[in-house]
Amino acid sequence: MWWFQQGLSFLPSALVIWTAAAFIFSYITAITLHHVDPVLPYISDTGTVAPEKCLFGAMLNIAAVLCIATIYVRYKQVHALNPEENRIIRLNKAGLVLGLLSCLGLSIVANFQKTTFFAVHVCGAVLTFGMGSLYMFVQTILSYQMQPKIHGKQVFWVRLLLVIWCGVSAFSMLTCSSLLYHGTFGTDIVEKLHWNPKDKKISLRVEANLHGLTLYDTAPCPVNNERTRLLSRDL
Repeated sequence: MWWFQQGLSFLPSALVIWTAAAFIFSYITAITLHHVDPVLPYISDTGTVAPEKCLFGAMLNIAAVLCIATIYVRYKQVHALNPEENRIIRLNKAGLVLGLLSCLGLSIVANFQKTTFFAVHVCGAVLTFGMGSLYMFVQTILSYQMQPKIHGKQVFWVRLLLVIWCGVSAFSMLTCSSLLYHGTFGTDIVEKLHWNPKDKKISLRVEANLHGLTLYDTAPCPVNNERTRLLSRDL
């Protein structure tokens, strides 16, 4: 018998496959209709314009339901395996609350597009990734507490690596997004779905210090601290 046919063990796989499909289908629809640029758009950009926003919202709502089911089954599993461990019971309840908040954030992200309700969309993203990372951290602690009585050390180390990866990814994403939306990239950055060569991105300025009369003269320049801007045609 395949492992995913045993009980409710199919739920985590179904959650991952369905969520990935939601992102992929909305991305394909968005680039087919030329609503976004095909090169690495924001996930939120692929679920902003109809009809892909309808597909994006519907599929992520189902993903949120699958996520709730997965988190609740995990909660009941830990509760059944550790009926008298008070520390584990408290951690398990905290994990349940964090997981449900993450699911709520996923539903908010799905139904409030960033171009329409930007503040609500960002709050949903913070709940999804922030509370989701904390949920994974709690599950990692539970795995540490449950070894070696319930499972081996391998489960703990795998979850530890995953929570570090997800935590760093969530922090870098939230930091970069904050810098982008509070930077000098234009007032329409939230509504912008396409980029063009005239958009302000990166400015480069080169300044060279001459210490001689010519580029090949090593003698000191008679004028101290003289600075000359070199243009490309002078080289």
